[in-house]
Formats: sequence, C-alpha cells, structure tokens
Amino acid sequence: MQTIKRLIKQAPCRAGLLLVCSFLLFLSCRSLSPVDERAERLIVAPSPETVLPQWRSLSVFGITEDADGVVYYAGKVSHPRLEFNALRIDLSNPNLRILAAGGGGRAYGDAGGSLENGKFLSTKVSSFVRDNGLLAGINALPFDPVSDREGEPRTNVGIVIADGVMISPPHTQFDALVFYADGSAAIAAQSALPAEIENAVKNAVGGFHRILEAGELVPRVLDITARHPRSAAGISPDGKFLYLLVIDGRRPGSVGSTEAETALILRALGAGEGINFDGGGSSALALRYPDGTVRVANTPVHGHIPGRERAVAGCLGVGVREK
Repeated sequence: MQTIKRLIKQAPCRAGLLLVCSFLLFLSCRSLSPVDERAERLIVAPSPETVLPQWRSLSVFGITEDADGVVYYAGKVSHPRLEFNALRIDLSNPNLRILAAGGGGRAYGDAGGSLENGKFLSTKVSSFVRDNGLLAGINALPFDPVSDREGEPRTNVGIVIADGVMISPPHTQFDALVFYADGSAAIAAQSALPAEIENAVKNAVGGFHRILEAGELVPRVLDITARHPRSAAGISPDGKFLYLLVIDGRRPGSVGSTEAETALILRALGAGEGINFDGGGSSALALRYPDGTVRVANTPVHGHIPGRERAVAGCLGVGVREK
C-alpha cells in the first residue's frame, strides 16, 4: 500500500520532468529541410560576418523548373548562438512574381488582402503562402494588435503597395522594400513612395529602418544592443537578387540577433542594401516543401511558446506566374 501511495505522489513529478525534457528536446531540434525533407543540417560559421552561404535549389514537386532562381540556405553562427534561414531570389527570372499583401485573403482580386471596417485581417505567413499558391513568404511591416488568431482586424504600421495600388499609407519615419515596374528593386524611404506609384512602383512593403547601405552597416545600428528574432530583406549590389532572412531567437539554440548582426549576415549572403522588418514573435519564413505542403522553416516563438506562429498583417511573397 505504501508503495502505491509513493508512486502516486511521484507521478506528477515524473510527468513534469517528462514535459520539461520534451520541451528542451523541441528547443534543440530543427525542422525538415525544404530541399530534401531530411533533418535540417545547419552550416556553422564562427561569427555573423564569416557566414559563407551554400545555396541549394528548392525542389517543389511539379514546379521546380519554373522556380529556377529560388535557392535556400540554413545556417548557424557560433558566437553569438544564432540559427537562421535564408532565400535568394533571382529577380530576372520571368517565371517568378512578387506579391505584397496588407493582410489575410488572396493577394490578387481583393486589393492586397481582406478588409474589415477599414482594417486588414490577420493571417499567419504559412496561411498567406498556402492560400495564394506561393513558393515562399515572410512577414514584413509592424502592425497592431498582436495575437496568434487569424481573421482578426489589424492595423498596418506602414506602407503596402500591391500591384500598383497603395492599400496602406506610409509611416514617414520608416523605410520600405520596393519593387519597380521595370523589374528592379530598392530600399527607399516610405515618405518618398506615394509620388512614385504611378508608372513606377509595382509592389512595396514597409518595415522599420535600413540597416545596410552600399555594403556598409548604417551607423545607427552600431549602438543598438537589443537581441530579438529578426526578419529582414536585402538587395544585391547589382539589383539582381533579393534576399529574405529570418533569424531565430528567444530559445537556447538561438539567442536572437542585434540589428548590426542582422546586417552582417545579410551582407555575407550577398546583399549590398538591407532593411529590418518586424521581428520578435512575428518572425516567420514559410516555404512550400517538396511534397507541396507549406510549413514554417524557422522556429517562431509567440507567447513564449516555441513553434507557435503569430498571425501577422503585411506579408511579402514569391510565387510562380500562372501560365
């Protein structure tokens, strides 16, 4: 009888220990690779500036040929502890299309996202990619309020231009990633964009500030020490390539990066210009995997729970043109 009582008393402790061990195991693991769906093997660099990307083509069933020019890389930095996922997109590929959306719903046919009472509806980046038949997508500009529930009203804090139409106004203190009608891309002040929309700007998504300019770190980032999960984008010096980057944070395997470290990784990937998107629990890079399913490649952390994806507002996506 005493043995049974002792086992009953120990059961909650053992259950709690099992829960903690499972949680720690989850923190240490990585998702499957979107290239071959094997366990992700991260390529390690000593520091952010020494990252040496080894790009691999995405192998999405049935559309690999049309997606030529979209390559993927997963890496890790030893000091500080960082894990990240990145894409390089060849903007000269005529088969690819860039989509900007202010929130949930399809990016085409409803002015860049569903609206309710003048506000966009929240969506997870994975849902944005899945619902629009995309190859990849990333969160972009900040928004309010925050939760993990989709279909709720959201206010974008910054500009969104979708297919030549400004659907969310600029935030004059922030910058944006801009795609022009001639196929070129740039990072520009949001305040300058309304005058450029007609016959010039095709798509644009706001973010926070520029962090890389002409291959050099912007001076303001050198004094910022805060570490967070980060989402960012970059443009190559010749304007040919777009880089999308998500750096994990708030877990033992990846402590989050500063803005300077984010800029260093972007530059190591090949970017000459870079912008810091909304980060923290919003950071998510969703990809279409070889079997056609859509998953988040990184480990988002919403509400202190690793793997829980936040429902965001403005997103940027890459897809294949319809034939």
